[in-house]
Amino acid sequence: MWNREPVGGPFALTDQAGRPRTEADFRGRLLLVYFGYTACPDVCPTDLMEIGRALTLLGPDGDAVQPVFITLDPEHDTAGLLAEYLPNFHPRLVGLTGSEAAVRRAADAYKVYYESSPRPGGGRAVEHSAFTYLMDRSGAYLGFFPPGTSAERMVTILRPHLTARPAAE
Repeated sequence: MWNREPVGGPFALTDQAGRPRTEADFRGRLLLVYFGYTACPDVCPTDLMEIGRALTLLGPDGDAVQPVFITLDPEHDTAGLLAEYLPNFHPRLVGLTGSEAAVRRAADAYKVYYESSPRPGGGRAVEHSAFTYLMDRSGAYLGFFPPGTSAERMVTILRPHLTARPAAE
């Protein structure tokens, strides 16, 4: 997925405070974009914890990085639920939800696979790819972290991008 085809693009979703948000709202910062759902039993919370730890390890430099969580279960993951869930991982984590169609457009732009199905005991399971996408300050795709990437590895990759400023900025 490194520089093979365009990854990322426009989205129009709602954040955990109920405000409309687009990709343009995050310009000027590096983005760590993660797609998942709050009822995920293992991969999502583990990856979100590592994203939060990476920001903590970066210290004040972490202010140049904006973590974004986009739900793949918008029927369940309301703005209110995201507001309760995401601070467990990092206080600056922005959660985004929206209509099924709006979430599908965002997921498609990032080449995210997901499929939802009912769980036998109730609720929904969402099978999904679990990459953390790194976007530059202009919203261009830089690469991805595979599931299970440690905070320390993320910091190693992020640090050079914190000091490198593209000529177009």
